Amino acid sequence: MLISDYKTIGSKLWVLRKRAGLTQEELSEKAELSYRAYADIERGNVNMRIETFLNICKALNITPNDILTEQENNQNDIDIEEKLKTCTSKEKETALNLLTVYLKSL
Repeated sequence: MLISDYKTIGSKLWVLRKRAGLTQEELSEKAELSYRAYADIERGNVNMRIETFLNICKALNITPNDILTEQENNQNDIDIEEKLKTCTSKEKETALNLLTVYLKSL
């Protein structure tokens, strides 16, 4: 499914930037954008030109598909869901806490 919501695109850019270990300033420099322009894009506050979008993809070493499409459930999603079904409430709470800490570290 194609994503056209600026907030969703901005959220995906945030995750991909964190995975790449870059700050907004570093990414904006690599993409030849002002820091302010990139920050607004990542917050989903503005639209961007195709050239800008492609520069961001190049700076992140990703394809436009990585941002503009939603992934269908893959086997890992199914495996996680199945494992969680067998967990106690306490185990689910612990798993959620661990996931939250992990995602914040990206």
